[in-house]
Amino acid sequence: MSVEALPQAVRPFVQFTTLLRTHGFAVAPEQTQSFLNAISLLGPKSMQDIRRGAHATLAPPFERREEFDALFSTFFEGQIIAAPAQADGEDDEIRAQEDQAGTFEPLVSEDENEVGEQASHTEALTRRTFEPLTDSQALARFNRLAPQSLPRRKVRRRKRSSQGDRFDVRRTLREAVRTEGDVMKLPKLARKTRHRPVLLLIDVSGSMKEHTDSYLRFAHALSRAVERIEVFTIGTRLTRITRPLAHRNAEQALIAAGQTVSDWDGGTRLGDALQAFLAIPRFAGFARGALVLVLSDGLERGDHMAMTDAVNRLARRAWQVHWLSPLAADARFVPETAALKSILPVLDGLAGAGSVESVCDCVLSLAKRRAA
Repeated sequence: MSVEALPQAVRPFVQFTTLLRTHGFAVAPEQTQSFLNAISLLGPKSMQDIRRGAHATLAPPFERREEFDALFSTFFEGQIIAAPAQADGEDDEIRAQEDQAGTFEPLVSEDENEVGEQASHTEALTRRTFEPLTDSQALARFNRLAPQSLPRRKVRRRKRSSQGDRFDVRRTLREAVRTEGDVMKLPKLARKTRHRPVLLLIDVSGSMKEHTDSYLRFAHALSRAVERIEVFTIGTRLTRITRPLAHRNAEQALIAAGQTVSDWDGGTRLGDALQAFLAIPRFAGFARGALVLVLSDGLERGDHMAMTDAVNRLARRAWQVHWLSPLAADARFVPETAALKSILPVLDGLAGAGSVESVCDCVLSLAKRRAA
């Protein structure tokens, strides 16, 4: 049946599903019928009811939800989706991206971003390419020492140990049956240990451009060394890159990460990005009991209260929070910004991260410092 043969009230909704198919969305005939049934059930009383019904029945993929909404607004409301015009050219909301190559039609900057000396609030969406990896003695040493040196925690399961704190009753009884009731020694059990989960937050703003490559290489090495890790980039957006860095091959991992993050070398919105991280319950759960490492210079623009509040909330969830700044690599470094001063009381450490070697040494020493 052609669209013209349908009742006039139904035609716009069927035409919308046709528009979705022309833009690559998979919409089955049964979904179109469900969409019409939802519209009939909802009334609808408002355009928002139609939008919700479309989300529920046509099921756009999460990574294409923004494109779906843009087509909906264009078709039903006659709106052309554009970036909101702010006084400083920036949207007030921080965007969260998860394991995908940016959002709907990302804006690629044609300007070259020089290494920043000051924090910026301007969002510049770009793609990042990485030079072929070279052998690094620091990373090779880190790969060798990290599995044994990274902080560990006790778990409920137990294993055999001569220094255990509990007797192995089952093994004792089996031994007694084998020796006709004679027990020569009492085996013991000790709790097993596993790596503490790690949460790694990497600042990819313009002021960190000089160090981003080495930090991503370190993140890949750390991903290969620990059992549980989550990696995010923060700048003008919050992007989860755990899955891209899971590639065994370092070069492939960095290429995948470069295609996922869209705000390389842009502005600095650390407080907003951390607040966005904590606002998503699943993301905030990654910090519970974890070793949190923040690789950033801490140059927050404007009011620092959002960053202070976010770090305080992060510290309450985490096992330890360590801030690694390239500025702190200078022996004469003293925190001068209001943001860094405000979070110092809740940090477990503020260390230099001027090179990948210093980052590796700092992380490897965390377990020793905790034991001391």
